[in-house]
Amino acid sequence: MKQPIDFLKTTALGGLFVLLPVLLLYLLLAEALGLIVVLAEPIADLFPIGTFDEIKHPVAVGLILIMGVSFLIGLILRSENGRRLGHWIERTLLGRMPVYSALKKLTTGFGKAGKNGAFKTAVLNYPTGEREIVYVIEDHGNGYLTVFQPWAPTAFSGSVKVVNQDRLEILAANLGDVSRVLSHWGVGVRDLLDKNTKDVGSSGDLSEDFSGKGVSP
Repeated sequence: MKQPIDFLKTTALGGLFVLLPVLLLYLLLAEALGLIVVLAEPIADLFPIGTFDEIKHPVAVGLILIMGVSFLIGLILRSENGRRLGHWIERTLLGRMPVYSALKKLTTGFGKAGKNGAFKTAVLNYPTGEREIVYVIEDHGNGYLTVFQPWAPTAFSGSVKVVNQDRLEILAANLGDVSRVLSHWGVGVRDLLDKNTKDVGSSGDLSEDFSGKGVSP
């Protein structure tokens, strides 16, 4: 009697371990596709009423609208007048909105690691020897920094702390690298820590290039 029960249990658990990641991936894709439609709605509202009433594939249309508008804006900003206009709008209007500044730093952080004006990734060292991956949000200018401690597997949910810069080492990794690792429950942290890092306390300037100091896990 015990063997059939063990067979059923191990078989069900084996199938569950395969099914759960598939279900989680489906949920993440569904959220991402829904977000595309939500982001495209303000653009669609600029068109005449009823233009998109009969659309059968809103996600595809939303993606086309977002990419099309992004291309047009990028095309305008390639000209000298467009760049001046963009800087003026950012300086006088958008730059006064804290949400815009945070979002700009967030999106810039997905590009090149250590790029100026972007959130940076770092390792927060504890006196007990523990280490934690964080995002550097703001430099106070007095030796302290605001950091965001992300939770796994949701890389953009977490808590905010103010810490001494001597406890931080900047990672040579962008937000995309770190969020990918956190979404996999920490798989790949060793590779992140093997990348070159910089001790923030050594200079206090987050905008400098990485010093090449290695960190072992």
